[in-house]
Amino acid sequence: MTLLPDAVLRYAAFDEGIIDLHLPSRPNGGLLFLVHGGFWREQYDRKHTRGLARALAELGYLVATPEYRRVDGAGGWPITAEDVAAAYVALPGLLAGLGRAYNRTVTVGHSAGGHLVLWLASRPLTAPPSRTVALAPVADLNLARGLDLSNGAVNAFLSGTPIADADPMSLLDTPPPGAVVLVHGELDRPVPVELSRSFAAAHPWAELIELAGLDHFEFLEPDGPAWQALVDALD
Repeated sequence: MTLLPDAVLRYAAFDEGIIDLHLPSRPNGGLLFLVHGGFWREQYDRKHTRGLARALAELGYLVATPEYRRVDGAGGWPITAEDVAAAYVALPGLLAGLGRAYNRTVTVGHSAGGHLVLWLASRPLTAPPSRTVALAPVADLNLARGLDLSNGAVNAFLSGTPIADADPMSLLDTPPPGAVVLVHGELDRPVPVELSRSFAAAHPWAELIELAGLDHFEFLEPDGPAWQALVDALD
């Protein structure tokens, strides 16, 4: 099967202001807003999630994968997060223009994308997602900085901004309208499972699913060892 998107939508005028769209052949009514990771850095883009996006579309989901400005490019805090929010807000109108209907929205993010969908869940959105699924997320920025994940990725992302301004740990002090699920491999080395455990301990309304024997990148492998846990978390 082809991994190329079926359409590319534009939500903003800058180069990264685009959304890959993967269309289901048999729609199940769900829209997945899939945010890629890469520690917010320029060298990682939405293309590395195309295999996952295509597999999810084969299950019946309408899958939208936004690009956003990133560290070492024109991004970093708060631009990176604001781009993701702008893509999310623009998407319903873009899909209406294509005649694409859906009855529920689930945000899904991997790694730094998990941080971004958790942050998005803290925003006062007109149409909040029915569910937020964070896969191996950078869910606790203070802990991530203390562990010096990816050689100072948090400091590079924030560039002097106080952590509390960007951290779901403090921003999600009350439950959002939709459910929040974190899924994390117990053997994750790039983003240790302790970050999700810390978030879940501080937010008991969030569900944490730990996967024994799994590391960080299995979530990007369709039909891999984390596939069924991901599919189950979507519903």
